[in-house]
Amino acid sequence: MAAPGFEPGRQQELLVKLNRLIERCLRNSRCIDTESLCVVAGEKVWQIRLDLHLLNHDGNIIDAASIAGIVALCHFRRPDVSVQGQEVTVYTPEERDPVPLSIHHMPICVSFAFFQQGTYLLVDPSEREERVMDGVLVIAMNKHREICTMQSSGGIMLVKDQVLRCSKITAVKVAEITELIQKALENDEKVRKEGGKFGFAESIPNQKITTFKRESAAVDTNNVEEQAEEIITKADPPSEVVAKPILHTPGTAQIGEGIENSWGDLEESEREEAGEEEGESEATAFECQKMESADTSTTRETTDEPIVLSDSEEEEVVILEPQEVPRKTRSQTNPKQENTSKKAFNKRRRKKRAAY
Repeated sequence: MAAPGFEPGRQQELLVKLNRLIERCLRNSRCIDTESLCVVAGEKVWQIRLDLHLLNHDGNIIDAASIAGIVALCHFRRPDVSVQGQEVTVYTPEERDPVPLSIHHMPICVSFAFFQQGTYLLVDPSEREERVMDGVLVIAMNKHREICTMQSSGGIMLVKDQVLRCSKITAVKVAEITELIQKALENDEKVRKEGGKFGFAESIPNQKITTFKRESAAVDTNNVEEQAEEIITKADPPSEVVAKPILHTPGTAQIGEGIENSWGDLEESEREEAGEEEGESEATAFECQKMESADTSTTRETTDEPIVLSDSEEEEVVILEPQEVPRKTRSQTNPKQENTSKKAFNKRRRKKRAAY
């Protein structure tokens, strides 16, 4: 659903790479206080699971996934718990307010695309730019300028100065994104305390996405006809005037004078190709005429001579003349053929006698 290149029911190489990178960015960086998830030491603990669903892949999916993942963890609230001896009580949101997770820092990924073996650098590449890039460098960093993870793919060799330059750009981008995330979380918490809805929750009743929601604009339609007439009068007159149909006889009519249509005019190359095709067609037609004339001459020659059909076993010949009725005559055989026929006849007679 996210992109046409993704096959349903099969995990792509990009998704495998994304899972490993997000796990290293969020889990291995220890951005969450795991000790706060413990309920009973050695027995019970909260389990946090993060699921990311891609709706539209238009490039730089790693950065978008890291921002969505850390914002979801910061926005999540777990039920409050009380422990009395061996008894554990989990309270509903109506009984007690849910408790947010303890977040130490917010690691955010920033991707850099390289072109022409590292000559050109591009931040936040799109889907088309990712197709033609030579390699990509992903740096995960928090606002304290601490690098959480780094990954380079594509088989390009980077110089030390290029990596340092990318890290400086990452620090600036991460500070800006972190400030935007904190403002959005504060506004959401403020609106929720007042009993209202904010962000995606506000768009659900309207069945619209927040980013595409716009205020309705009033359109004045009082002087539409007058404005249209002014536009028509100021506009240039048409270049050609369409003629009225001419009635020659009842049931027939002519419109215009038959102007030549320039839509289907051929270019010089197309004209040359058409001329070559016409020459080839004429040559093939000339060859076919030659073949037909040769066939007619051969048929004339063959019709003048009689056709002879002979059979060696029956020793008879049928002569077919073009104008006379066919007649049967005996052919003149050689003495050798007579001897061979007699021998064959004698052999047959011997076989019959032996059989009797």
